[in-house]
This record gives sequence, structure tokens and C-alpha cells, in this order.
Amino acid sequence: MAGGGVAPLGVKKERAAQYKGRVTPYVVFACLIAAVGGSIFGYDIGISGGVTSMDPFLQKFFPVVYHKKNSSSQNNYCKYDNQGLAAFTSSLYLAGLVASLAASPVTRNYGRKVSIVCGGISFLVGATLNAAAANLAMLLLGRIMLGVGIGFGNQAVPLYLSEMAPAHLRGGLNMMFQLATTLGIFTANMINYGTQHLHSWGWRLSLGLAAVPALLMTVGGSLLPETPNSLIEMGKIDEGRRVLEKIRGTTEVDAEFQDMMEASELANSIEHPFRNILERRNWPQLAMAIFMPAFQILGGINSILFYAPVLFQSMGFGSNASLYSSVLTGAVLCGSTLISIALVDKVGRRKLLISGGIQMILCQVIVAIILGVKFGEDKQLSKGFSIAVVLVVCLFVLAFGWSWGPLGWTVPSEIFALETRSAGQSITVAVNLFFTFAIAQAFLSLLCAFKFGIFLFFAGWIVVMTVFVYFFVPETKGVPIEEMVLLWRKHWLWKRFVPTVSFEEEDGGFAENGRALKG
Repeated sequence: MAGGGVAPLGVKKERAAQYKGRVTPYVVFACLIAAVGGSIFGYDIGISGGVTSMDPFLQKFFPVVYHKKNSSSQNNYCKYDNQGLAAFTSSLYLAGLVASLAASPVTRNYGRKVSIVCGGISFLVGATLNAAAANLAMLLLGRIMLGVGIGFGNQAVPLYLSEMAPAHLRGGLNMMFQLATTLGIFTANMINYGTQHLHSWGWRLSLGLAAVPALLMTVGGSLLPETPNSLIEMGKIDEGRRVLEKIRGTTEVDAEFQDMMEASELANSIEHPFRNILERRNWPQLAMAIFMPAFQILGGINSILFYAPVLFQSMGFGSNASLYSSVLTGAVLCGSTLISIALVDKVGRRKLLISGGIQMILCQVIVAIILGVKFGEDKQLSKGFSIAVVLVVCLFVLAFGWSWGPLGWTVPSEIFALETRSAGQSITVAVNLFFTFAIAQAFLSLLCAFKFGIFLFFAGWIVVMTVFVYFFVPETKGVPIEEMVLLWRKHWLWKRFVPTVSFEEEDGGFAENGRALKG
């Protein structure tokens, strides 16, 4: 801690009813530009699965997989089981994990927009290397640079959106990140569907076009205003108030500004936010930062999005049909995110997460039953059952798109006090990317080993995460971001960890449950 007395643990009282302002075109524009950062994440998720199913790409970098794919004697579930091919997809997320932790001090000390710009530049370099790749080493180096870009972007963009949005619409505006992600996935699937016909260099075009959203993120990020929370945290009090008045469209921002000032006072007293976040009073937020992104990936969505063309080809779909099916799932995901944006600030986070989880469980079980009964190691699904699988997968993607897809990012990004916000978001991103890396690396082997049971494996995790939401995730709808600490003190479990605070000075410090806090 910095010298002197320690500031109160969060804001002193609830002022949400006193917040003034409206949704201004200025804040909507800023959130739209920032959310483009999500498109680079989505574009990569969508593009990698399609590229790894293209014969020219496999012939150049993974000839062993190419021969297995075209071997009639090969087990359907194991045609793409190759750790090198999996590393092409997963290396990006391992690099992103490390980069997200490195991004935390940058985001905190230099502002959210600096991290957004750094992420865009790194992704631009990675896209260029991938498009020009002459060997596997160059290809993997490009993937690592893409990962650095994603680590910085995913760390900073959700924070930026949560801090710019007014409390009553924070969920919807924050989901601009997820909407951009789904648009990136859909765009990537459409590009793959077109470039597969450019036999010798289509894969280069697919990978190289990642530079477009990266350029938008870099240029747009440089034009964004910094968030008032970040400006105040950096000591630019007057500028922070000016930006707050501009994005709220009114000069009557005293209540919200006071919340930010109190949060900033504590934030600036914390020298080691990663150490601070491990303290008992921060365990509820830490639990959300770990379990929400972990469950988001363990539900199995990324396996479908990464490997949709591979998965559908393994089920016997032709090359064109598999890519077409992945385009369909990408479109469904994009549309379902709009449903979530419309409902999240009306229905609330918990209802969407629980209902989405139930639908996802049913879909995974149905796919497992169809494949277990009608699809063997060396046969193809009939046309009717193939259509049924695609429809059920689309229903799964639909449920994910209006529940765990956007809310897996939204909830963790809005629950942290300012002093641990950058560190907390870094943990959220790092956990997400760790499990993304693990599933991306292991999925092809798991598909070969578990066969149709892979869908039951994911269904089991969805049961666990739905129960977790029911018992442990409080409703954050409409709660101002700087007053979130007060929410934990009302929860049946988390109130045991978050102390009540007396704000009267006691011998040079502040009283916490009757105990004086000193510097």
C-alpha cells in the first residue's frame, strides 16, 4: 500500500438513483469503435477452422494430415488428429494468455485506449506474417503475434465498454464486443467459403484479410477518448470530468463523478493489484473472473467454432457442405447476440445464463445420441440425420449466443472495483485463453478418443456451470459499476467474505468490521 491511511473498501454509499445523463451519440460511437476489437478475436476463431480443412494449406504445412484426410481406411473421428495441426490453432491462445497478463499494467498506468492500439498493431503484424508464410515456423510466429494482439485487445476492450456505458444500458453496450466477435466469425466463415475455390492461394487470402479488422482497431483506437474512470485514476481529474459530462450529455454528473473519485482514491493506494486481488475480501470477484470464462469455453462452443468444417467433414459432409454448415452456424451466432443485447438489461444476466445453459445441455445430448446410434467409425450420416445434426448444432449456438457467449465476458468485466479492475480483467482473459488453448490443442485427440462421447463431456460441464450461476452469480443488472462492491454484501454466500465498512476515521485509518486499517 502507498503511505498514509488506507481508503475505504469501495464507494461509501449507493448513489445510483442520483445518476444523470442519457445515451449520447458520442458514447455509442466510442463503444462501436472499441467493440471492433472483438472482431479480430472472432475473425481468427472462424478463419482457422476453415483454413485447416483446405487441401492446399494441409499439403504445404501438414502433409501427414492431408494423406490421412483422403484415406478411405482412416477412422472418421481421427482423420484430423494431429498435434502439429492443433498447435496451429492453439499457439495463438497461449501467446494471448501471456500477453493479457502483460497488458494489465499497461492498461492501468497508460489507459485503456493504449492497450487497444497496441493490440491492433500486433494483430496487423501477425496477419501479414501468416499471409506471407513460407514455412511452418513463419506461420507459427504469425499466430503468436496474433495472440499478443488478442491478449491486449480482450483485456482492454471489455473494460473500456463497461466504463463508458451508462449503468442502465451497460449490458447491451458491453455486448458490442461479443457482437463484433460473432460478426468476425461469420465474416471469416463467408471468406473461407469463397477462398476454398482459389486452390493454390485461397488460404493466404483468408489469413491475410485479418489485417482489415486489425487496421480498423488500430486507427479507431487512436481516435477514441480515454474513459473517465481511467483518466481520474491517472490523476487527470478535470479531463475525466469533462469526458464524463460529454458522454452523459449533461453537466449534472456529481453523483457518478463522486463514485469514480472514491474508487480512484482506493485504486491509487494499491501498489500491487494482482496481490490485492487475492485478499479474502476480493474472493467473490476472483471467483467470477476464474469460473465464468472457464465455463464459457468448457461448454464446447469453441470446439464447434474452431473446427466446424473439420467436424462436419468428419461426419461425412463434403468440403463445400461442411463450410456451408459453418457459415450457417456463424450466422446463427451473430443473430442470437442481437437477442441478448435486446434482453440483457431487461431480463437480467442470471435468467439468460440459466435458460441458455439448459438449452445447450439438451442440444449436446441430442447430437451425442444421433452420432452414437447412426454414425460409426467408418460410415457417413444419412442426409436426414446430417440435417438434424446441423439444426441441433445451430440451436446450441443460438443458446450460447444469447447467454454464455456475451455474458461470459460482460459479467466479469463489470464486477471489479477500480483498484483491481485491470488485474481482474487480465485474469478473466488469461483464464479464457488458457482453456481456449487447452481445448483447441486437445479437441482433435478427444474427438478421436471419445468419438460421440465428446458431446456428453461438454454437456456435463454445462450442467456444472448452470448450477454455478443459480447459486453463486448475483444479478448485476442496473447496478452502477462503481457500486458493485455493495452487491456482494447482500449475497447469501459472498457476504461472508466482503467486510462491512465503517467510514469514520479511527486513529488515522478506516474501520473495517471494528478493526482499524492503517497504511
